[in-house]
Amino acid sequence: MPKTILIVEDDKFLRELIAQKLTKEGYPLSEAIDGEEGIKKIKEEKPSLVLLDLILPGIDGFEVLSQMKEDPSVSSIPVIILSNLGQKEDVEKGLKLGVVDYLIKAHFTPGEIIEKIKAVLK
Repeated sequence: MPKTILIVEDDKFLRELIAQKLTKEGYPLSEAIDGEEGIKKIKEEKPSLVLLDLILPGIDGFEVLSQMKEDPSVSSIPVIILSNLGQKEDVEKGLKLGVVDYLIKAHFTPGEIIEKIKAVLK
């Protein structure tokens, strides 16, 4: 069964860039542009992995993570944070909420992001 990836990212350019690369790698994709839609799709679609931005319209990525943690049906889905927030306390907060990886946008190329995703889905 192919592993579906949900991208929760409001930056259209970045979302499409990553989506394009993942599609090329053969991963089925789902996309959400804000926290509310992200939560809804996580619960409905139960993706194999969530690539989550933290700064989102409506509820932010941390809130998305908190809501996932509270729902046993989705709490075990791995989440990789992809964010501009690179402060130590943001990273720690993300890790405390159980993310498998925390990538700071400026530090990773889309290609490297895809590699991280593949590693988690192995």
